[in-house]
Amino acid sequence: MTDWRNEAIREQGAVIFLFGATGDLASRKLYPAIYSLYREGKLSAKFSVIGLARRAKSREEFRQDLLHSIQTYCRYKVESDDRDWLDFAERFEYMSLDTNNVEGYRQLLKLAEDQEKKFEIAGNRLFYLALAPNLFGSVAHNLQKGGLLEGNGWRRLMIEKPFGFDLPSAEKLNEEICQVFREDQVYRIDHYLGKEMIQNINVIRFANGFFEPLWNNRYISNIQITASETVGVEDRGGYYDHSGALRDMGQNHMLQMVTMMAMETPSRLDPEDIRDEKVKVLRSLRVFNEGDDVRKNVVRGQYSTGIMNGVEKPAYRNEESVNPESSTETYFAAKLYVDNFRWSGVPFYVRTGKRLPTKTTEVVVEFKKIPDNVYLAKEHDLQPNLLVLRVSPLEGIYIKINAKRPGTDNGIVPVAMDFCQSCQIGINTPEAYERLIYDAARGDSTHFTRWDEVGLAWQFVDRIKSAWSENTEDLRFYPAGTWGPEEANKMLADDGFHWWPISGQDESDVIWISGRPE
Repeated sequence: MTDWRNEAIREQGAVIFLFGATGDLASRKLYPAIYSLYREGKLSAKFSVIGLARRAKSREEFRQDLLHSIQTYCRYKVESDDRDWLDFAERFEYMSLDTNNVEGYRQLLKLAEDQEKKFEIAGNRLFYLALAPNLFGSVAHNLQKGGLLEGNGWRRLMIEKPFGFDLPSAEKLNEEICQVFREDQVYRIDHYLGKEMIQNINVIRFANGFFEPLWNNRYISNIQITASETVGVEDRGGYYDHSGALRDMGQNHMLQMVTMMAMETPSRLDPEDIRDEKVKVLRSLRVFNEGDDVRKNVVRGQYSTGIMNGVEKPAYRNEESVNPESSTETYFAAKLYVDNFRWSGVPFYVRTGKRLPTKTTEVVVEFKKIPDNVYLAKEHDLQPNLLVLRVSPLEGIYIKINAKRPGTDNGIVPVAMDFCQSCQIGINTPEAYERLIYDAARGDSTHFTRWDEVGLAWQFVDRIKSAWSENTEDLRFYPAGTWGPEEANKMLADDGFHWWPISGQDESDVIWISGRPE
């Protein structure tokens, strides 16, 4: 059956207004994503993109920058004389705009109307704000004052994270935007929700009869979510020192992955029903009421000098634009509980950090072991069964079970059945921004965050930050190139668990079958 939303974007088209058109995000992600959608026929001939930034730039210079971006970062190759490229580039216009000057928006309206007439676009307009969050509100109001929200067709607003700095700032920002746009017109981006394997979580859970009956506290002992980075703060020291890992990763990416793993089956395949279930998870998170509660369940760390791949890396406090006495966390690990009927008593362990040994995002579901006093468990130290979802950079899943070692009577060895999705699709795996831009253009808000999700996440995170601000003595240091402070290991050990190795590490005792990647 054809999805009417797919047909709508092909038949009606849209003008995409890209604010921040000369920025790094546009160059690395947005232009390549739009070109990939074009190459795959997901954008009709009825579309146009207007790049907007303060910098003066001619149309030809803008299109040359566009070509360089796509040649450098896109998964499709292009040459300057390709017919596809020439047709694609013809749809891009550039305008220098002072976002505070209402008259500039009136000139933008004229340019948009010209493009709509030229490409027979039915008046649909998608505004993508790749800007600093403090500009979101003023741009929204100036779009209205400049007449860009009037007329036929739909109007949608895509905005990047961070959405606020804490709950009060997020509430203020949301109030400013919602004075102009309805909630159903606002598409708040968390690019993790555009990743293929994150979107695959619900399919794996709800479309497989041997997972869903076991997806509860009777059969699952714990869930572990890791999002690790090998890089430091690079040139973002000034920003990061006022943000930290909890705000940068915890409030959005990590909590979103928790909601995807813990949510109940939606009553319908409708974006609002799906997001309703995610909100229920956030409302069920056990609240940390005081400082002792936070210290017991959350570990914060900061990287110190260490060796990575034979090269000495500086401590965080020695990075450019970072306070030499900074107490900002570059790592945190937490034990979360979802206090509802399905998950009561099951810990969700999350960890993320910079300068860790491997760049990866993985989710490990550890199932309860069979009783120690029955059958083979009496004579063997059986490992628990695992379901591992690899989100990036490899995409796929594997299941670890116990099986008889070949050539023995009763020898038992872990066996991992592996499916590597990105190994099969390779370089043409759709990127997160492709899916998110496509979904916004066709009006599918499933993989965007609703305001109540954002507000509840900030409410949870603010309690932790408040406790940390009252006491800096619990900041732990870890050498660059290690897996974080020892206290993060102890947090699991106290519960009788341990962090499972990231895929490909310390797995010499495992027999891999069914397409294990080299």
